[in-house]
Amino acid sequence: MKRDIPQEFKNQWSKFMVNFFDYLPTKYAANKREWAIRRMIWDFKDGKRSVAVAEMIAKRIRQQFKNHTNDITIVCVPASTPEKNATRYELFCETVSKLSGCQNGFNAVTIEGDRLAIHETKAGKKVQSVQVVNFDKAFFAGRKVLVFDDILTTGHSYARFACAIEAMGAEVLGGYFLGKTIIG
Repeated sequence: MKRDIPQEFKNQWSKFMVNFFDYLPTKYAANKREWAIRRMIWDFKDGKRSVAVAEMIAKRIRQQFKNHTNDITIVCVPASTPEKNATRYELFCETVSKLSGCQNGFNAVTIEGDRLAIHETKAGKKVQSVQVVNFDKAFFAGRKVLVFDDILTTGHSYARFACAIEAMGAEVLGGYFLGKTIIG
């Protein structure tokens, strides 16, 4: 059964969406480079590569937005728990902002509760709790936002999050993704 895609999602997908690496899921055999990309992304998720990834993202922001970086706010699609979210994105956002001149939106999005990661739900696990994402509406009003997520698979998480930010009065310019899931 094919589900209908909301027009709002399609609108988000029509904006620029930049991925830095192709990510091959573990169910596929990988070469040396693909394994290195996997490890780098997994390390980032664990908070071990925050600065290195932030340097790469900040460089791209400076290249793309030139003298307008101070008009941009970076915000990340939340991780599955408050702890993982802080580990993954707090230092990352701080470093991207410092190196690029953009605004740091990390504290404007908070989460309560946990959710299973996408790969956990596909493994037959069931969601036992609910995650609530809170937005600082006053913070987002009138801002130009760049959304970041570690992995882009279907684009639904990005689109849902971008739509929620725009409901707060922001303009989402597009998204950056550390990796984009590919099929081997």
